[in-house]
Amino acid sequence: MLISTATETALQRETTHLVDDQPYKGREYIGSAPKPGTAGYGQNVAGDDAPQAYLVSQPPHSTTRPHFHQTNQFQLFVGGGGSVGKLRADPLTVQYAGGNTPYGPIVAEDDGIQYFTLRQAWDSGAKYLPAMNDMLVKGQQRQVIGVKSSYGADQIPRGDGAAKTEFLIAPTTDGLLIQWLGLSPGSKTTLPDAAEGGGQYHVVVSGSLRRAGRDLSAMSVEFASTDEGEVEIEAGADGLEMMLLRFPRAHSKKMRSEF
Repeated sequence: MLISTATETALQRETTHLVDDQPYKGREYIGSAPKPGTAGYGQNVAGDDAPQAYLVSQPPHSTTRPHFHQTNQFQLFVGGGGSVGKLRADPLTVQYAGGNTPYGPIVAEDDGIQYFTLRQAWDSGAKYLPAMNDMLVKGQQRQVIGVKSSYGADQIPRGDGAAKTEFLIAPTTDGLLIQWLGLSPGSKTTLPDAAEGGGQYHVVVSGSLRRAGRDLSAMSVEFASTDEGEVEIEAGADGLEMMLLRFPRAHSKKMRSEF
């Protein structure tokens, strides 16, 4: 299964919700995003195994309190600036947090902070701590941070050479992987196999990804399930800068915090 959602489609699904009296914008890409303030938000509500992806625009000088979720997720920071816990969260920082791994706070600076939340399965929303500590399953926490050494569309190759790549998190034994890719206009490459992990997201950072005769512009998102196998990508007319974020395999032995 390969799900592709263009930025233009997601823009039509943007809503604003108050979180601790601050206006957060959420833009749905894949699946249904949790809606703060609605019934069942953050509760132990059963969902399905379908992926869940959305973009959060957190307002300037706001703070998202420490919390956890019950499913594995990536957070890809793509705009503004701030911190997550004690670490900087500038573009293109990525946080992987396994299910039941507390993290935060997320603190936004003058320009706010913008990040994709990319989940392996559906989650009902933030379980804030310490109020919801009784829901936390302890003993299998895992948190990994990856930071790109530099950032910008000027790194997209302009010739017909091979794709330029950089690991933010090198492949682990259980399949976890975060990789930046840059492709020259019109060039193609085959991505790492989603089945080597637990499925993966592809996020267009700049340029465009050509898929089924249309161009997916910056901030478009794809999800490839494990049965999709190796996925070929083709860069649009301006080249492609993309992030690949692959989950670890299901039921693998989890590890404790790596930072």
